[in-house]
Amino acid sequence: MNIPLAIKMKPEKISDVLGQEHLLGKNKILYNLIKNKKIFSMILYGKPGIGKTSIAKVIVNELDIRYRILNATINNKKDFDTIVEEAKIYNGIVLIMDEIHRLNKDKQDLLLPYIENGLITLIGLTTSNPYHTINPAIRSRCHIFELKPLNVEDILKGLKLACKKELKDIKIDNKSLNYIANIANTDLRYAYSLLELSYYANKDHLVSIDILSEINIKSSFAFDKGEDSFYDTLSALQKSIRGSDVNAALHYLGRLLIAGDLENIARRLSVIAYEDIGLANPSIGPKLNAALDAAIRVGMPEARIPLAEIVIEMSLSPKSNSAIIAIDKVLSDIETGKCGNIPEHIRITAKGYKYPHDFPNSWVKQQYLPDNLKNKKYYIPKETSQYEKNLKSINDNIEILKEKKTD
Repeated sequence: MNIPLAIKMKPEKISDVLGQEHLLGKNKILYNLIKNKKIFSMILYGKPGIGKTSIAKVIVNELDIRYRILNATINNKKDFDTIVEEAKIYNGIVLIMDEIHRLNKDKQDLLLPYIENGLITLIGLTTSNPYHTINPAIRSRCHIFELKPLNVEDILKGLKLACKKELKDIKIDNKSLNYIANIANTDLRYAYSLLELSYYANKDHLVSIDILSEINIKSSFAFDKGEDSFYDTLSALQKSIRGSDVNAALHYLGRLLIAGDLENIARRLSVIAYEDIGLANPSIGPKLNAALDAAIRVGMPEARIPLAEIVIEMSLSPKSNSAIIAIDKVLSDIETGKCGNIPEHIRITAKGYKYPHDFPNSWVKQQYLPDNLKNKKYYIPKETSQYEKNLKSINDNIEILKEKKTD
């Protein structure tokens, strides 16, 4: 049987776990629970390949208690029924559940009373933020622990241990080990996989950067659209453009391009164009649409060129969020009941309405907002560009005319 290196390197006790010192370090919470032979229902969440399943197994192994592993998506309701019956027979069981964020209502309804009375102790595993994706009924019955991304030192420690224990005749230098640790992008499982693949890539078991670079590493940078890392990258792209850091913006664009996600790049850039650049540079919207059309038309890998150009321009563009601030003030007033009646003269059956085009400069003084809001100022111009300075000047002139008494 060909057992993958990542499986062979699974930790068996607390001291074998790499990273997660904030939970498993001496006198930290999970460390103390294990030492006190006590367990509660919990959810472990974090990026792929950082040890969620391993830690769950370490906990049950250290406590020497009966457990079963299910997947919320793959296993059916009958499998869950079997777990409940086994728990009744043995007066308790630990259920390690992978992808708990995908647990459907039928399975939740089945498990909830047994989690509630302690017959089943749940250890849920997920790459998604449980505060966003897990049903509140399950979440409220569990303690939630976030696993931190492994750093390069953690991964290096695992790689060196694997060479010592499992790949004893490997020929690899520190430079190559560091290369693997860095491109693994916090994913220890991928690091083990890359080390093992390169080990068997030639008969002498000589691993070099040349050999490693020949192996497609795209998968180490890819992420599922439901994972926090996906949304973190989109968020980092927007914040970098908003902050006018062109190099950071290009970096996060690159991550999304490697993941091959043109659809969400397009959506997020469209949001940025109107939320963060807005009236400071209104031409950015049409320019972005042209770049997105070109990117979709040519596809990858050429799509990177128009996208890089527009991201550079967006990063270095003047910024204004005056529009989003204005509309959010409006929505806040409406949601809190600050509406008022529409003035009679601008209703559909208007009487006394003054048609602006019948007056000089197509403007005439009359009230448009409801009485209780007639002096409300929603739009506060910013002066980060000449365009919005011009809008401010027009707006200021209108406000001056409003203040003037009519004859």
